[in-house]
Amino acid sequence: MICGSRSQMQIFAKEPVNPWLSLLQQHRIIAVIRADNIVTAREMALAAAAGGIKLIEIAWNTDRAESLIPKLQQELPDCKIGTGTVLDLDSAEKAIACGCSFLFTPHINPDLIAKGVENNIPVIAGALTPTEIIAAWQAGAAAVKVFPIKVVGGIDYLKCLQPILRDIPLIPTGGITIQNADQFLAAGAIAVGISSHLFSPEAIAEDDWTTIIARSRALIQKVQPFQDQ
Repeated sequence: MICGSRSQMQIFAKEPVNPWLSLLQQHRIIAVIRADNIVTAREMALAAAAGGIKLIEIAWNTDRAESLIPKLQQELPDCKIGTGTVLDLDSAEKAIACGCSFLFTPHINPDLIAKGVENNIPVIAGALTPTEIIAAWQAGAAAVKVFPIKVVGGIDYLKCLQPILRDIPLIPTGGITIQNADQFLAAGAIAVGISSHLFSPEAIAEDDWTTIIARSRALIQKVQPFQDQ
């Protein structure tokens, strides 16, 4: 018998679409930012937003993420600013306190997920195998981050998961590019997280934010047929 915080009959049952899932279906893209200094991280976020990306994740191990996130929430009122690489309950509590709109973790931590539920903050737990994905969903995750999807087959792996896990919202990361983002969505992902293939190291090194804006626009155009579906 399967047991957990969701009933055994509900883990595969469709639930009413909640605001977080509606947001994912509306936008489909999460820009993932990690930087060694706060100035660069802020410019990356501003460039992504200027290119039309509305969901922005600032990795918790980014320089001064705790002060950058509320600043970006003020500067980019049309965007949702969350954080990722949240490893423990203490970090989750600090992230929630600084105003994060959502939390991504690379693993399953039931206490951390429960803290998000308690504060009405979506927690997207990281998992890889079907067993882990179901465990994250049962624990109350708002969606499940499939990471790193590239090393286990990429789009083909997602296609294998989809027939049995179709009602669990999956967000693949680790190997998403501007060129293949739409293919992951076509394979059943509710959204995708993209980092280095959006924020090219060359553009970042040269402070070439115009290129980042253009890449963001190209990405939005690529996934536009899937938005609001």
